[in-house]
Amino acid sequence: MDVMGDKATLLETGRFVQPADFSESTGDLSQPMDRDETGEAAEEARQRLAAQTGDVEAMSVLGALLLRRGDLDGAEPHLRAATAAGDRAAANNLGVLLHQRGYAEDAAGWWRIAAVAGSAAAAHALGRHHRERGDEPAAEYWLRQSAEQGHALGAYALADLLEHRGDTGAEQWMRIAAERGHREAAYRLARALDRRLGPEGDVGDDHGAGAEAEQWYRQAAARGHRRAALHLGAILERRGALKEAGRWYLTSAKDGEARAACALGFLLRDAGDTESAAVWWLRAAQDGDGNAANALGALHAERGEPQTAERWYRAAMDAGDDNGAYNLGLLCAEQGRTAQAEQWYRRAAYAGHREAANALAILLLQGGDAAGAEPWFSKAAEAGSVDAAFNLGILFAGRDEEAVALRWYERAAAAGHTEAALQVGIARLRDGDEAEAERHLRCAAGGGSAEAAYRLATVLDARRPPVPAHSLGEPVHTEKSECEEWYERAASQGHRRAQVRVGMLAAARGDVVEAARWYREAAEAGSRNGAFNLGLLLAREGSDPEAAVWWARAADAGHGRAALRLALVYARRGELAEGQRWADRAVALGPAEVSERAARLRDALREELSA
Repeated sequence: MDVMGDKATLLETGRFVQPADFSESTGDLSQPMDRDETGEAAEEARQRLAAQTGDVEAMSVLGALLLRRGDLDGAEPHLRAATAAGDRAAANNLGVLLHQRGYAEDAAGWWRIAAVAGSAAAAHALGRHHRERGDEPAAEYWLRQSAEQGHALGAYALADLLEHRGDTGAEQWMRIAAERGHREAAYRLARALDRRLGPEGDVGDDHGAGAEAEQWYRQAAARGHRRAALHLGAILERRGALKEAGRWYLTSAKDGEARAACALGFLLRDAGDTESAAVWWLRAAQDGDGNAANALGALHAERGEPQTAERWYRAAMDAGDDNGAYNLGLLCAEQGRTAQAEQWYRRAAYAGHREAANALAILLLQGGDAAGAEPWFSKAAEAGSVDAAFNLGILFAGRDEEAVALRWYERAAAAGHTEAALQVGIARLRDGDEAEAERHLRCAAGGGSAEAAYRLATVLDARRPPVPAHSLGEPVHTEKSECEEWYERAASQGHRRAQVRVGMLAAARGDVVEAARWYREAAEAGSRNGAFNLGLLLAREGSDPEAAVWWARAADAGHGRAALRLALVYARRGELAEGQRWADRAVALGPAEVSERAARLRDALREELSA
């Protein structure tokens, strides 16, 4: 068979037309760009005149122009005439025309003729035809013919076929198609590279995959691929390039990608522009994005508009987002609608929402149904809820099943739960494993637990050698130790025992002002030891009346030594009855040493009063 025309010339003149359903929305890059209508009319008139003189190339070009316009009846005779004269582009386009008319087998016949003559576009169309009919070997043969001739659509379709089979050669052809400008190939190549990465773009051992994936996302996004723009925005957001991320989200959102509109809303909210965020969330929610509907619900809930919030949460649920049911549960729980909250938590929990399962278990536990709560805590914990694992620890500790409780605490602590790490630290201290206890207490203290910081400080404090005394008996001024720094961290978070201890350490250094400050903070927060020590400090400074006020507060809170001090104060003042009353109180409060001294003082005051 004679070769019908020169391939390079035909591609440059745009005489090949692809079937409509093969386009790059599924991918047609061979379509020419729109021309000015006047220029196109002039071109058509010129080609029509040439065709009337028997010019085969003009017949082919004119048929292609009419076919692109949708004038099938006008295009067909010109294409048939050019095909009969041996023009392969016309044979391909005649196949496209017949395909559009619904004559698939006739179309395939003409594509075969053009493909055998060397038409890459026809080989691609023929390969697609065979794949649609399930003849994969024939499909692969013709798609490979097209791809090897440099046809981007052929390379993409071949890659798609090979990928479907799990053939390792798929990526090579996807890359070739992407390099030839096929935007869907670029996107899919980027997705394939992305799948090699860990969560949140963690590249693991494949350090080049992330950069390459981003490069292909950029290429596809630049060619108008809205999902590529979305993924590119997400990569940039994770990197902290929020301005550029926002631009790509905006591009994608304007093209109708609801997830991009939602992501753009969150970026705007984080930047403080809640009103603009709401606009994009509304747009995304109206397009069926459940995450955006949830965001709108939360926004209205924060504004004190529970009815509107509930409406959006329901919309999220209707969009298939389980967070909608969970958020409805939270909303009902805040309003005291416990039965409805349980209903929504159950719905989300049965759908696999782990935090809903945890919330449901808490609700059941608060209602006294510990047996009903346990399986939901277990389900949530097994699904990865750290809070549920911690709550299981509390549940088993309440039953005195310490070993089981510790296992759940350790599981939650390993996932970074601060309070769980504290409980593990306390358990290890109880078992005498000080090294392991210190490790967990450091984790919990670093996570912000004041109690952990205090307990860590006591562990470190117990290891300190005794502070050397000055030759005259005065304390030596030393630098703050690590344990004191942890005491101070706990104290600054409002931990009363830590505040008392920081005060004692400051007093030992001779810093009376600092000691008084911490004692006062502890005392005002309700610490009886803080009140007692503040009284001692004030008494040493000669402020006996104020000291008595703080001792009275400490004694009223059950501090025996403070009661004994007050008894002595009133005895010295000559107020024997009041002194006897406080001595009686000190005897009752103890400890034993204080009770013994207070009893002697009480008896002496009684004798004095009866004399």
